Amino acid sequence: MEFAEVRHYQQGDDVRTIDWRVTARTGKAHTKLFVEERERPILLLVDMKHSLYFGSQLLLQSVQVAHLAATLGWNAIMQGDRLGALVVGDSAHRELKPRARNQGILALISALVAVHKSQLEALDSPHEDGQALMLQACQRLARLAKPGSLIWIITDGNGFGSECQQALSELKRHCELAAFVVTDPMRQGTLELPRQFTLPVRESGRSLILDRSGYDAWLGRQRANLAQFNTLMQQLKVPVRTLDAGRRLNQQLTLLR
Repeated sequence: MEFAEVRHYQQGDDVRTIDWRVTARTGKAHTKLFVEERERPILLLVDMKHSLYFGSQLLLQSVQVAHLAATLGWNAIMQGDRLGALVVGDSAHRELKPRARNQGILALISALVAVHKSQLEALDSPHEDGQALMLQACQRLARLAKPGSLIWIITDGNGFGSECQQALSELKRHCELAAFVVTDPMRQGTLELPRQFTLPVRESGRSLILDRSGYDAWLGRQRANLAQFNTLMQQLKVPVRTLDAGRRLNQQLTLLR
């Protein structure tokens, strides 16, 4: 049930719904009216920070994130829910309050395109710490989310520290959370590589060229970051699904159910 309005108390009204603040202010009894909630607010936290802008096969992780966000958004609209989002990049972000029907999904797609373009244009610029960025995102999300909202977090798993955990724990008290991690064959260690090679990657806002020993160290850091994120979500009892930017999204749709 969701709040609709306050009106004068009428005989037969449930005394438990009396609005005592309005009653005290006006000197006349008022009661709160509620209606059955028909549209559930759904919020997407879409992570588009610098660490997502590489891909070893098929797509950049950032592009797969955008595909996933749009797909989840369309599903929400088709179910009659209201759709909102927080699309977060290093150089730009977009905050969208939940809206119904085409307004919600079109606003989301526009925000995804705008932030992705802004990120690409500023890719070689210095970036702030990923943990600070994601903490700000979680705090903004807490202000945007109303009780009863369903929140989907779409990220590469980097930048979620203990302060983020605290912010998400507060959110989980009155909202339902689920997470999607978009990764890449290089980050999973499943990419077949020759004995000698050089690979371009991005880490902490820098472009790196890795040889075999550099890649092994980089892979260890990536696995540690993913393990930390999964542990954090497990402690919060938030389900996590992992999707691969090296495979088409329509081949992984069973993970969205």
